[in-house]
Amino acid sequence: MEINQADTAWMLISASLVLLMTPGLALFYGGMVSNRNVLSTFMHSFFALGILTLQWVLIGYSLCFGKGNAFIGDLSYAFLNHVGPQANGVLYENADGVVGPFITNVPHIVFCAFQMMFALITPALISGAVAERMKFSAYALFIVLWSTLVYDPIAHWIWHPQGWAFIDGSLDFAGGLVVHASSGFAALVCAIVLGKRKRPAPPHNLPMTLLGAGLLWFGWFGFNAGSAVGSNGLAATALMNTHIAAAAAMISWLIVEAIKHGKPTALGAASGLVAGLVVITPCAGFVSPQSSIAIGLIGGVVCFGGVMLKSKLGYDDALDAFGVHGVGGFTGSILLGIFGQAAWNSLGKDGLLFGGSDLLIANLKATAAGCLYSVVVTFVILKLIEKTIGLRVSDEEESDGCDQVIHGESAYSENRTGHLADAIAEPAE
Repeated sequence: MEINQADTAWMLISASLVLLMTPGLALFYGGMVSNRNVLSTFMHSFFALGILTLQWVLIGYSLCFGKGNAFIGDLSYAFLNHVGPQANGVLYENADGVVGPFITNVPHIVFCAFQMMFALITPALISGAVAERMKFSAYALFIVLWSTLVYDPIAHWIWHPQGWAFIDGSLDFAGGLVVHASSGFAALVCAIVLGKRKRPAPPHNLPMTLLGAGLLWFGWFGFNAGSAVGSNGLAATALMNTHIAAAAAMISWLIVEAIKHGKPTALGAASGLVAGLVVITPCAGFVSPQSSIAIGLIGGVVCFGGVMLKSKLGYDDALDAFGVHGVGGFTGSILLGIFGQAAWNSLGKDGLLFGGSDLLIANLKATAAGCLYSVVVTFVILKLIEKTIGLRVSDEEESDGCDQVIHGESAYSENRTGHLADAIAEPAE
């Protein structure tokens, strides 16, 4: 099959849109922390772009999409060996023992670049649970180990034709388990192991958070519609479903919030739309636009409840990484097993509402296994880091703020009294 130029152009655009999501995440998270921890929160996302790009090029892509076995890829694509402009990417062996290509319509290196953007943002999502108290050195080591030991294997299970979950019949269009549930449950473990913040503070800049949410919404079109791996009707369906679910979830979140707390908030609007984007991610290319309304409405309510769990159970998920991504990713995977329709995607399956139960069972097994695996390996990684270089900054350093203590910078200029410095210097005498 020859390279399709329209498909290639769309995948290049989609990869760029997904890259934009990580700076969007920095804004989204950065606005929710205190003004003492803005830059450190931004650095969690921007540093991930750097270090995880290298991890992806060296071994990450190969562990995800190398042939390997049912649980992990091999090193055939390490250092991007055999990854070039030809359209013969992701080789696998079918049931008859014939080795063939999984990607044929776009250059192999384009598919690799698109998937890289997923691998960059996923560990950065976890940073929402550790904000304002984790050592930068510990975070750097953690995301490299977590990407290698958690993200790469789970992506192989779900998205490689030889992965055990793929063979078992599980579906995940754009990362409900691979990206969101895996990182969200890891975030819960991080929040529990690190413990609560000493000086929790309200969001210092909600307009920044809303801007970040808007960029995430925009970039998510590449995230989901790009997962069609082509400029076609499936991409259009995924784009429409993505937008509808985000809108529906924002509305349902605000309604529940107004009922419980008396007022619909800007933070609720931002959190709600992101929850809708998370929940629709595994479903986007396998359900109808009508179903995406229900999926979004359900997702907003369920994720609102997920965020409320932290106050009831006493853990400090600082920026709601588990409540939105963990709960939302798990919920979306299950809802796919209910709302899935083969009529919208020939590679899909009918869910429970349309006469099929196999997809729901397969997704339950894969999602439960993936979340459990992420929890166990995350715990082990954290304990290893804790015993070696340590996880948390000191109480005094946390009080001073991670921006100054770790990076020697402040997001906002201040004078000695702590007020914003005057923009205009005093006139000379």
